[in-house]
Amino acid sequence: MENYVMSPVKFTSRRTVLLCIFALTIATVLLALFLHKPAQPAYITAPVRLGSIENAVLTTGRLDAVERVNVGAQVSGQVKSLKVKVGDNVTKGQSVAEIDDLPQRNDLRTAEASLSEIKADMLAKQAQLKQAESKYKRQRRMLSEEASSQEDYENAETTLATLRAQIKSLNARLVQAQITVDKKKVDLSYTRVVAPMDGIVIAVVTQQGQTVNSTQSAPTIIKLARLDVMTIKAQVSEADITRVRPGQKAWFTIFSEPEHRYDATLRTVELAPESIMKDDSLANNSTSSGSGTSNASVYYNALLDVPNPGNRLRIAMTAQVSMVLGEAKNTLLIPVQAVHKTADKKSQVQVLTPDGRTEAREVKTGISNNVDVQILSGLKAGEIVTLSQPEAKSAEGVFFL
Repeated sequence: MENYVMSPVKFTSRRTVLLCIFALTIATVLLALFLHKPAQPAYITAPVRLGSIENAVLTTGRLDAVERVNVGAQVSGQVKSLKVKVGDNVTKGQSVAEIDDLPQRNDLRTAEASLSEIKADMLAKQAQLKQAESKYKRQRRMLSEEASSQEDYENAETTLATLRAQIKSLNARLVQAQITVDKKKVDLSYTRVVAPMDGIVIAVVTQQGQTVNSTQSAPTIIKLARLDVMTIKAQVSEADITRVRPGQKAWFTIFSEPEHRYDATLRTVELAPESIMKDDSLANNSTSSGSGTSNASVYYNALLDVPNPGNRLRIAMTAQVSMVLGEAKNTLLIPVQAVHKTADKKSQVQVLTPDGRTEAREVKTGISNNVDVQILSGLKAGEIVTLSQPEAKSAEGVFFL
């Protein structure tokens, strides 16, 4: 019977295989642990940067001339001559139109004739009065000497009183006639229509040869405006009205030049909304729906002045207006959502450190425009602040042998 002996080489190979399997298992476990290691928290961050910030009340408005008038005729008649056209510059007192003055000249002649007639009557009565006074004095002396009768004396006295009353009436008629003459002279002057101010003709309403009637209202002949300075009438909500004040800086853009900023100055804010001009508007609002209050928005007109060299800005343009409440340049800025209030009402931010951790830091803030906020102290340019905390992660699975 043969004896079999196990080969040492076969035994060594088997042990090596087992060691390799064990090492591979350990490596697999370590790799699994590494791959399933919880990730670092993910923050939404923003850098502290240098920039400009502006806080403003935003509104819209309409452009208008700082002064604009309708130049009309104060007398009726045919427009005999129109001396200006659209775009012409005129000065105060310059003749812009003439109305046929023949009716007014005739009326003036008639009034002057009546005045002359009354003056002639006055001279005649004054002569009669002088004669009556002499006769009265003579009758009174003769009566005292019993050289005249009582009847003759009374007749002289009555004649004198009558002439004095007639002269008093003539004086009143004389004043009325003089007033009529003065009025007719003014009416005659009204046939020459003049510019009431310096400005530019922006519209010609009545043409040469057209007949105008001023019986009920003065008909407009031309429209005149000062365009060297424009006024913006911007509506400001009652929620913002206490934040704006006269003298405040502002700027605006127009649709044709949205990238160009025009500087303006807030001249005044009207004390009442436009609706107050309507009768009982406040009473109607206060009693609507029986609730005693109204949900209608209330707006006040803010008037802003802006220079207009070259007449680049036009009447009735729409303006997108920003009334500046505060501004700063080359200052530290961060997003407004990065700032939180502490229990003691102080401003605080979370600064992300180089090792990935966060550090609470107190800051002093300045101007805010609801997007960015100015940092006056507590941060440096280039630092990173967090805008939100990371969401909590669920526990990762772990492989076990």
